[in-house]
Formats: sequence, C-alpha cells, structure tokens
Amino acid sequence: MSVRILMFVLASVLASVASSSAQTPAAKPSADNAPAAAAKPGQTSPGAGPVVVVETEKGTFEFETYPNEAPKTVAHILGLINKRFYNGQRVHRVVPGFVIQMGDPQTRDMTKEAAWGNGNSGTPVGAAEFSKLRTHVRGAVAMAHAGDAAKADAQFYVTLAAAHRLDPDYVVFGKVISGMDVVLKIAQTDRIVRVTVREAK
Repeated sequence: MSVRILMFVLASVLASVASSSAQTPAAKPSADNAPAAAAKPGQTSPGAGPVVVVETEKGTFEFETYPNEAPKTVAHILGLINKRFYNGQRVHRVVPGFVIQMGDPQTRDMTKEAAWGNGNSGTPVGAAEFSKLRTHVRGAVAMAHAGDAAKADAQFYVTLAAAHRLDPDYVVFGKVISGMDVVLKIAQTDRIVRVTVREAK
C-alpha cells in the first residue's frame, strides 16, 4: 500500500495516511513564502559542493548540493546522475505553490502513469542527514520518502515556497541557484532531458 508522507502537526506528532503517491510531502498552506536570501544565479553559496544541472523540456535549472551536511545523500544522488538514472524520466508530481517531484524510473512509460511515485533505484541512502543549517526555504531540494528518511532513495522534490514544517522529517541536500523561473513553469509529465553534474564556481 502506498503511503502519504508523515505530517508534522501542532503537537509535533507524526501521522501517516494512505495515498496513491507514496513518496510525496503533503501540501499545506504556508504564510512563510518569501524567497530566502540566495546565492547569485549560477553561483554557489559558501560550503556548497557540486552543482546539479537539470535539463527539462521547459528549460534548465541548477541546484547546489550540501555534501558537508548530507554527505551520503549527495553521494547517492550524484552516483545515480553519473549512471544517467534520471535521463528521460518525467516529473510525476506538481503541487502549485508547494513542490515539484521527480526520480521515479517508471515515468519513462506513460502506460504506467497510475503507478508513478512508487518507483526508485532500489538502493536507499541508508541515513537521515537532517541539518538545522539546510532547511526548506524556497527552492530547497530534498529527499522524498514513504515514512522513513533513512530509506529515501532516488526521488527528490523542489519547494516552490518555503515549507519549514517539513524540516524535521525530510533531508534537504541542495538548493536551486539558477532557473527557478523554469522550475515554476514545470508541469506534471514534463520530460527530464538529462541531468548532469558540474563543479561549483
């Protein structure tokens, strides 16, 4: 059974509910939607690692990674990128004002659309690398999971607005540094042409 993510509620109690999208943070209104102070477009912030370049049919966006705070997570994602795992996939979830999500290899097959959101690489990160330094600001890139952050695998999402309620439960391992306008244009089923890595400027 697919499971909706655990939500952080007023009493800091985690709850899970069944859902047809097993890996996705649930949308919830937030008043904290102001863009966070960020690096200049295309340039990384202090302490950032390699930059991930995501080419989509709507355009290209880049996000910096945080290997100091989430070393296993970053290494895992970069390893998948180097294996061309994401090339040709599609964005399988878009919640306007909240997140876009990708990383399910089943999305290459439109006949499997009903099952999108349940696929991964089969090898989880194996660690929940939470950091008070890297949080869910606008443009944050974080790992999706079905209830256990250590079992996050290939799926990740980009926040379209700040969503700090997710900080206790989802590992932020990057942040968009250019092309946020492209991220905002992306629609469900849009194709990911290729994902590559470049060194930080």
